[in-house]
Amino acid sequence: MLLRVYYLLGFLVFPMASVMAQKTLLLQDKTYEPQIRTVQCSPGQSTDGKSLLPAATRLDTQDLIVEFDDLVEQRNNYYVKLIHCNFDWTKSGLMDLDFMRDYNEFTITDYSFSINTHIPYVHYRFSLLPVKIPGNYVVIVYRDGNRQDLILSRRIVVFDSRVSLVRDDLISGLGNIRNTNQALNFIINYGSTEIINPMGSIHVTIRQNQRWDNAKFDVKPSFLREDVNQLEYRFFDLDKTFQAGNEFRFVDFRSLVNPGQNTFKIDKSHKPFDLVVNLDGPRASQSYSQYADLDGSYYIDNLDYRQEPWISANYLNVNFGLQSPPLKGDVYLIGAFNGWASTDENKMLYNQGMYSQRILLKQGFYNYQYWVAGPESEGNQIEGNYFQTENLYEVLVYYRPFQPNADLLIGYFFLPVNPR
Repeated sequence: MLLRVYYLLGFLVFPMASVMAQKTLLLQDKTYEPQIRTVQCSPGQSTDGKSLLPAATRLDTQDLIVEFDDLVEQRNNYYVKLIHCNFDWTKSGLMDLDFMRDYNEFTITDYSFSINTHIPYVHYRFSLLPVKIPGNYVVIVYRDGNRQDLILSRRIVVFDSRVSLVRDDLISGLGNIRNTNQALNFIINYGSTEIINPMGSIHVTIRQNQRWDNAKFDVKPSFLREDVNQLEYRFFDLDKTFQAGNEFRFVDFRSLVNPGQNTFKIDKSHKPFDLVVNLDGPRASQSYSQYADLDGSYYIDNLDYRQEPWISANYLNVNFGLQSPPLKGDVYLIGAFNGWASTDENKMLYNQGMYSQRILLKQGFYNYQYWVAGPESEGNQIEGNYFQTENLYEVLVYYRPFQPNADLLIGYFFLPVNPR
């Protein structure tokens, strides 16, 4: 077996065994080896170049692109496969030919080597093959055609617009939680679409800022109006609302010559560089401060070297610090950059009145927040919850007909709250 170990300046950065250590496929956003970094999946059409769009595409366009870095000097042979899932992200019973047009495996041939970077890497990019039916899919990438040698998995959604949505913000009903929570009231019109048993066969998912970890699954309607083919969703209960949170913290290190906002200093005495972010503090007891953010997203850029940033941007060790008394529960640094996952890599360590962590990140502009996990913890207790916060919500409408016996994504909608 080939063992690959990476050393920088005499200390171990990450040991990685490309060995067949047991890897269990999880049908979620996950990387299975530490040298696989900066995984992104988004539509291929041009955006404002600032924030990533969700990994969602129309059935008639299907333009999703997956990109990632492999922090090695030589390229690997990587393969891609799609797995069809139910609305709740469990594996469906469909066969490959039920949702693929011909085959369900292809190699990644589009790759580039990094240019003069402190840590060499290979950047991979591939366009997903089109599918035949709308729904949930998990993209898996694996090495040398061996599906047990997993590299990454990513959730994507393919939708067909068969229903419409009308938002209704006139009804609140949140009572004493209206200052901290946000609720979405809307009506789904299924019009001429034949829906059998809509109360049982329609499944609605709502997520906030592209997060799956706190999404509301299988949200039931408050009323069914079969005479006009409508489902009404009125959220009066706490468990159907979202904590509003706060505007995201951010750090800008697109330039290593002239670092941007919220960078304290850069240590260039070794490579990769060490960047120290301005010290943070709890915000739950402070007044709400409004400013534009990326709703938890990030983007890669290199202002010092005007080549393609995906292959010219450097990786550096970014040091985060949160000055706070010890809290009940574990504190994590989360955002779109790590898929909102609470892992050992982004778990904050407490020492002498401060939580801290050092994370390897690629040059860019990053949103982040501190999340507290534990049985007696409230996730946003460091950030606070303010109803004025800008958040981006997505509503996904699934329908399971008799044929095919699968959850079809028949509606996908953006619902911004407090847009700037």
